[in-house]
Amino acid sequence: MFESAEGIDCILAMGCAAQAESRAIAERLAAVARLHALRTREYPHVEYWVTDVHEAVAAEVSAAQNISRSRAGSQVRMAVSLHQRLPRVAEIFARGQIDLRLVRIVLNRTDNVEDDIIAELDAALAPELVKWMRFSEKKLKERVDRWVATFDPAGVRVPPTVRDNLYFTVEPHLPGTAFAGGLLDAVDAAALDQRLDALAATVCDADPRTPGQRRAAACGALGRGESTLECRCESPECPATALKESAARVVVHILAEQATIDGTSNAPGYLEGFGVMPAEEVREVAAGAELRPVNRPGDDPEPGYRPSRRLRNFLRWRDLTCRFPGCDAPVQRCDVDHTDPWPLGPTHPSNNKHYCRDHHLIKTFYSGAHGWRDEQRPDGTVVLIAPTGLVYVTDAHGGQMFPTLAVPTAELPGSVAAPEGADKTAMMPRRRKTRDQDRRDRVERERRQRIELDAQRERAHQAWLAETYEPPPF
Repeated sequence: MFESAEGIDCILAMGCAAQAESRAIAERLAAVARLHALRTREYPHVEYWVTDVHEAVAAEVSAAQNISRSRAGSQVRMAVSLHQRLPRVAEIFARGQIDLRLVRIVLNRTDNVEDDIIAELDAALAPELVKWMRFSEKKLKERVDRWVATFDPAGVRVPPTVRDNLYFTVEPHLPGTAFAGGLLDAVDAAALDQRLDALAATVCDADPRTPGQRRAAACGALGRGESTLECRCESPECPATALKESAARVVVHILAEQATIDGTSNAPGYLEGFGVMPAEEVREVAAGAELRPVNRPGDDPEPGYRPSRRLRNFLRWRDLTCRFPGCDAPVQRCDVDHTDPWPLGPTHPSNNKHYCRDHHLIKTFYSGAHGWRDEQRPDGTVVLIAPTGLVYVTDAHGGQMFPTLAVPTAELPGSVAAPEGADKTAMMPRRRKTRDQDRRDRVERERRQRIELDAQRERAHQAWLAETYEPPPF
């Protein structure tokens, strides 16, 4: 495309593309905000539902864009806040004059401004933003805070308390590996650090691993509740061959084909919750593991509502994740859902699949002719019809990786209508406070903190003046 372009052509193309990108993102967020307004009118009394309008819209957004529920929810929050509180900023964003980075910062730094003041701030701030595009994130925050302080001093954001942001996460990384890390309390971190060092030191000096690799291996030993780390020196006279003591039973599940275990295939396995696992690592783990087959359930439906252990095991490995479009929640955090409601819909692999709790509630309570509907095929494929009438098809993740799990099970009769009865909305889990009430409480708490911080700063300044002030000579 640019083989014969001159430098000026490349520069102009970059500028146009950057503006087009901002306009496209602004258009997307405007559509999300409009959808939220429509659904709010359609569902006026669900603000105390756990799956409120925000969650309902996030479900539609995640399906339409094939993104996770978390990312969709973030878009909904951003879109609603931008168009309800900062319409002038939304206008210049729609023209491509500012980018998403700047919009995010403005939304965050103005979130505590009072509702009766935000419109005035929006009108004054919007024209200035175009001139700030070149600034770093730190400078942008400082400039937005300066304008907020002019209009609503108590609305300036308070620096977060570090202890409020403590976390520790374990996430999939490259095949066969995971990333673990976070922000810990210093005392807890010191204890963990010493415990890993102590475990890493239980091998002999001939262990071939580096100190860093031993500490990484010690995390597994710690998770299994073992008191020592297995030495890899392979010496029959190793002094570190003491029996490992386990404080807890920890089970890790890996799905693999028999041919991979036998060494006649290099098809990868699947480590539950973490994804693809290389064949050689599967064989290494399988050498000392308990092997169990994944048995296909029978053709006949089961008599009860709850699936048997055999059926649950099959569904678990066939699905691997929530079956809602865009959702990758692992089955450990999911419910088994009857596509056609039980008892008219049987307990059977052709009528059961996994939904995470949030999407299970969406499917159950935002249903009917103008809500979500789903169908299921014997191979586990799920067809969802959104409230808009758009159709989304999801394949079972385990069935895609291991085709034998996607072999169709018994054909069932056609879909059945849900039985009429008492208002099922009474069964919807409830919030103690609405989403808006939670936000107002947080804003009020931060505003009080800001007022106190400013008062402390002023008292300190006055004390400094009283201590250092000297009258001029006359």
